[in-house]
Amino acid sequence: MNVAILFSGGKDSTMALYRAIAKGHDVKYLFTMVSENKESYMFHVPNIHINDLIAEALEIPLLKSKTDGKKEKELDDLENALIQLKDKGIEAIYSGALFSTYQKSRIDALCEKHNLKSIAPLWHVNTKEYMREIVDLGFEVIISGVFAEGLDESWLGRTITKESINELIAIEKKHHINIAFEGGEAETLVIDGPIFKKRIKIVESEKQWDVDNGIYEIKKAILEEKSF
Repeated sequence: MNVAILFSGGKDSTMALYRAIAKGHDVKYLFTMVSENKESYMFHVPNIHINDLIAEALEIPLLKSKTDGKKEKELDDLENALIQLKDKGIEAIYSGALFSTYQKSRIDALCEKHNLKSIAPLWHVNTKEYMREIVDLGFEVIISGVFAEGLDESWLGRTITKESINELIAIEKKHHINIAFEGGEAETLVIDGPIFKKRIKIVESEKQWDVDNGIYEIKKAILEEKSF
C-alpha cells in the first residue's frame, strides 16, 4: 500500500513512520504542514525547518504545505494537501496521534471524505512502555520545547533517555502531565534512529525561555555519516 506520513519531525510522527515501514507499506512521502501560528491546534511548530534535513537523512521525499494555523481553517489547508497526495497515488495517511481526539477525528474525517485510509498506529498506547520503546529501539530524541509545570529550562535540548523517562514519571505524579507530551507539555525532535541513513548533527542552537516555557531553537544543523 502506498502511504504518506503526516510528519512533524517529532517522536510520534517518526514512530508512525517506523510502524509503517515495519508493516511493509511503501512510504512514498513525508508531508509537513508549516504553520505560521505557533499556537496551532493541529500542527507542530518548533524547528519545523529541520524537516528538510530529516527527510534527506531518511531518504524519503518531503512535501510541504503552508497554513495560517488558524483553528479549523487550518483543516482546509490539510485537506488540500491530502488531495494532492491522493492525486499522487497515495492510499493511506499515517499520523502520530496518541490520545488527541481533536486531531485524530479531523484527520479521519478528511481521509474518509477523500477515500483515503487513516492509520494512527500509536493510538492509546501505554505511555511509559511507549517512551521506553522509543529509547530501546535506538531513536535519539531531543526536547525542543517545554510548556508545562514541572518542566523547566534545563529540559530544553535534553536527549530522552531511560533516566530522563524516570524523571518524567516523577514529574507526572507531582504535576499530572502526560509523559508522552500528548497534552502539549513538550515538543520533540528526532535526530537519529534505526531508520535514519544519516544522523542530524546540531551545530548551532539557542535556548529561548519566557517565564515558564521555552523552545530550543536550532540555528544550524548538518547531516553526519553513520557507522553501521
